[in-house]
Amino acid sequence: MVSSARKLELVGKALDRLSPLETACTLCPRDCRTDRTKGSGGICHTGSLAAVSHALLHFGEEPVISGAAGSGTIFFTGCNLKCLFCQNYQLSWQLEGHTVTDRELATMMLGLREKGAHNINFVSPSHIVLPILRALRIALAEGLDIPLVWNSNGYDSVEVVRELEGIIDVYLPDLKYRSPELSKRHSAAPDYFDKASEAVREMSLQQPALDLGPGGTARKGLVVRHLILPGAVEDTLELLDWIGENLSPFIGLSLMSQYHPCFKAPAEIQRSVSPEEYRRAAGKAAALGLDRLVLQPEPFGADEHLVPDFKKDSPFRWK
Repeated sequence: MVSSARKLELVGKALDRLSPLETACTLCPRDCRTDRTKGSGGICHTGSLAAVSHALLHFGEEPVISGAAGSGTIFFTGCNLKCLFCQNYQLSWQLEGHTVTDRELATMMLGLREKGAHNINFVSPSHIVLPILRALRIALAEGLDIPLVWNSNGYDSVEVVRELEGIIDVYLPDLKYRSPELSKRHSAAPDYFDKASEAVREMSLQQPALDLGPGGTARKGLVVRHLILPGAVEDTLELLDWIGENLSPFIGLSLMSQYHPCFKAPAEIQRSVSPEEYRRAAGKAAALGLDRLVLQPEPFGADEHLVPDFKKDSPFRWK
């Protein structure tokens, strides 16, 4: 893991290069050119400060992320992708949360560390990379020394990901779609795979091997997540082929069965993933021979601890 002093240096350099982009924002693939210094705007409806829903110890992430003590997870409000079926729609679409200063965000990070978190886990960080970096500049200077996790939807700017090299220890991106038709229909982003595959490939170059500490939690590396959609297993199989051909074999892959119809999910995906669909995908994933494969167990369907309610002080019901 890179030292806090070195990270602090890299954070300063990244801010120098990325901050000018805020006035005509090109910090994500949407390239909406919104002046975020003048208030909330763009697809993400975010200004120059971060908005946070919850900062908590999360026990439902992949075992290499949650460990025994929990992942120090900060759930940000807003999103640059806005999938119609989003399980966290209260945050991505409804903007449930409150604006925080850079100092308040840094204090959240330090507080989670004091609670024993294995890492600091930034959920939906793509649109607020600048406030995250500004807060890290404070937190690192005040002793933050645990791994940093970039938990994104995968729709990241490759230029931004390059600036994160040496700062982010563990990348945890989604890789949602291979098909432009699917990504257009469900996320209004026909270029999703083109942009996300480029960003995830860069993450793999930076972190080509998953490195686990003595307790089995990740100190650095890449874990790619893929949520199987009902009726779209062929797209999943194509995506898995791409992963096997283009990414390091020493990464992790989390193949998720937990899809549950939420929010504006269209009629064709108003059901759970079937056991047969999941088994086909799991067989293909196992054949890739990746360093670590995380599978979700049957039975399939809604699992209340995986579908959060962010209007509550405790959004998850841990089992």
